Amino acid sequence: EVQLQASGGGLVQAGGALRLSCTASGFIIDDYTLGWFRQAPGKEREPISCYSSTDGSEYYGDSVKGRFTISVDNSKATTYLQMDNLNAEDTAVYFCAAHRDVPVAGVMLYPLCPPYRNEYEIFGQGTLVTVSS
Repeated sequence: EVQLQASGGGLVQAGGALRLSCTASGFIIDDYTLGWFRQAPGKEREPISCYSSTDGSEYYGDSVKGRFTISVDNSKATTYLQMDNLNAEDTAVYFCAAHRDVPVAGVMLYPLCPPYRNEYEIFGQGTLVTVSS
């Protein structure tokens, strides 16, 4: 069964840090772009970061740039999201996702992260991050 399992959420004070993990099973992540999204109450889902193991490209949304760091350990089939200097606006449910790096209409669209139209095929369940001010 193809699956992504996220963990590491919790309650943290403003200015603190958390590290989220997302482990894949049922598929090999080497040819995938792995991404992180978040959704706060009453807001749309927001793509915040991704990394492609195929071409090494990475992406950060403006709201997290300079504070969050994505990494991937292919040997553990796991992606991590290190979140530093958290603030109340980071409170949300965080999701991980995977997109296979394949050609679109016969063409590889570089950089591979983020994927074309930010479309991912595999989503994990969310993990809640709450930042108290």
